[in-house]
Amino acid sequence: MRVGGVSAATSTRRARRGSFGARYGPWALVAGASEGIGAAYARGLAQRGLNLLLVARRSGPLEKLADELRGESRIKTRCVEGDLGDLKFLETLQTACSEVDLGLIIYNAAHSPIGEFTDLPLDDILKVVDVNVRGPVALLRGLLPSMAARGRGGVVLMSSLAGNTGAPRVATYAASKAFNRVLAQGLWYELKGRNIDVLVCCAGAVRTPGYAQAADRDAPGTLDPEQVAERALRALGRRPVVIPGLVNRVADVVMTRLLPRRTAINMMGGSTSDLVQAKETTGPGASSRGES
Repeated sequence: MRVGGVSAATSTRRARRGSFGARYGPWALVAGASEGIGAAYARGLAQRGLNLLLVARRSGPLEKLADELRGESRIKTRCVEGDLGDLKFLETLQTACSEVDLGLIIYNAAHSPIGEFTDLPLDDILKVVDVNVRGPVALLRGLLPSMAARGRGGVVLMSSLAGNTGAPRVATYAASKAFNRVLAQGLWYELKGRNIDVLVCCAGAVRTPGYAQAADRDAPGTLDPEQVAERALRALGRRPVVIPGLVNRVADVVMTRLLPRRTAINMMGGSTSDLVQAKETTGPGASSRGES
């Protein structure tokens, strides 16, 4: 069916784009944007017409993505290079955010060293806390008051199915993702009265460059980054938690509600043993920067 020379499907897409932009635009922050899920979020938001503040440690991939998005979507982009585990950089980032009309915050950055807790360097373990826990807490505490005063906006935090139970060999990463899941649920309740939507996206295995480095084959239910990002963006404002992928939703129910905790932990330990084997082939220090 065509209305005024425009197909009904095209008209619907334009309406969705307009409503999303009115609710969460005109600028969005994507932290951890250079590749994988973060880049997929950036592309999904650009398609919805939002201008983007892109953040990552590596300037090369970040600038390349920004050029791509400007060319395809005719949006504005700004790139900020830095380490989200560094409090001084977080202050710099908050200043950059204050220069735009920010309506959406997506925190995708993660650090995930692979190995036995007692074998990993303490600095590497503490970096998990800095990037995965302190980073989103400090950033949201700095940016949410302005968003609340603005009277509308949204937040997406990335969690993981690994945060549902103890995850041997990525124990600190899994614990940090459990923190993010609970934090987002609490903020969902606190901020809904201020017209700010909060969502936590609990991903399973995702085909990111980091995951490809850490695992030699796909786990059951593995998704592409675009599937995860799109599912989260569509769920924002509708519920506090989203788990992309049917297999992952079933696994969530089985691991958290049906199995005894001891059995769930043992199963998780069996699945993460593949990560250790893959790490041994890629050399010491291998880590996953994506969600798993």
